[in-house]
Amino acid sequence: MEPGTEIKIDEVLKIGDVVRVSGTSKGKGFAGAVKRYGFAGGPRTHGQSDRERAPGSSGSTTTPGRVYKGKRRAGHMGNERVSVSGLRILDINADLITVVGSVPGVKNRLLEVRKI
Repeated sequence: MEPGTEIKIDEVLKIGDVVRVSGTSKGKGFAGAVKRYGFAGGPRTHGQSDRERAPGSSGSTTTPGRVYKGKRRAGHMGNERVSVSGLRILDINADLITVVGSVPGVKNRLLEVRKI
């Protein structure tokens, strides 16, 4: 197949096929540990006004005397490549593929669709 060859979608995919859709997820900016990882946070009452959404302790004591790499903390969330597998095709039009379920990203973003 040469570059620039036109491929018709209905020749490659059929209604009922199961596909994997990959794309860039929605960016959420800088997020705390509670939003980013679902941490419980601290108690809501009994005078704990400043620890409600705090992540808690970040490490051990004297040994090892450091915080391990990969520790789940606050930081940038979203805007990364995500794949969703097992989506069934409901309908195929000239410029639209309808699947069962959600796909990653914002409106009008390019997606990669692969047959499983």
